[in-house]
Amino acid sequence: MSIWWSLHLRREAASVPLARRLLLGTMETAGVDPDISYDLSVALTEACANAVEHGGDRDTDEASRAYCVTAYLDGEKCRIEVADSGPGFPASRGVLRGHAAAPSPVTAESGRGLCLIEQFADHVHVRNRPGRGAVVSFDKVLKWREGTLLDVS
Repeated sequence: MSIWWSLHLRREAASVPLARRLLLGTMETAGVDPDISYDLSVALTEACANAVEHGGDRDTDEASRAYCVTAYLDGEKCRIEVADSGPGFPASRGVLRGHAAAPSPVTAESGRGLCLIEQFADHVHVRNRPGRGAVVSFDKVLKWREGTLLDVS
């Protein structure tokens, strides 16, 4: 059995906890280990916060004021994608070469999101879609509580 869902959200701060709660609720219901759920929820929060902050011009059409979150729980893996309609990541940051740039200083107010996602997920992939924004996708191998709905062990 597998579960997937997709959300089309406005680029507003209030959308971030909504996506996080939906993910946590889905994982709780399915019986995913709470530590794995927590890791993925932190990574999702960072990806959504990036989309809200950098995902496009707020003064343009409706599509530019939105972003999309898609989550797939399938067998032993969860994959999450967050897509926005902004300018994408600058090539100079290094994220388009398969890894995040060097972490920002601890005292910085921003710039640590992609590094945090890499810490909480097993695999992270960032790509630009020229003229259509950026996509951050990440996955993690799932662990299940004993006797759960989707236990694949």
